[in-house]
Amino acid sequence: MDILSNDGASNALGRERLPNKRVCETIAFERDGHQFQMTVGFYQDGRVGEIFLNHDRSDSLFDALTSDAAILASLALQHGCTLETIAHALKRDARGTAASPIGAAVDQIT
Repeated sequence: MDILSNDGASNALGRERLPNKRVCETIAFERDGHQFQMTVGFYQDGRVGEIFLNHDRSDSLFDALTSDAAILASLALQHGCTLETIAHALKRDARGTAASPIGAAVDQIT
């Protein structure tokens, strides 16, 4: 069973890897006084396949947690989860606003 396929095809665990060259978009946004930069990578058919998210204070705990959340969201996307499902699963306040930076990032691209 080859779970580390690099040919862009789905592997035994169902992960659809992105091509090595892909379209990306970078978005800067502010959330609760914190600055973030998000880069979104797309599959050739236009679907979002990866999210990179960084806090303006590089190498801080907040930056690490934000980046790790984006990695987990990217893995979910590559295993077939939709952005809408991820957005629905994330914590929100009483008004429906995302409670976390990853939630705010997902809202920017859904």
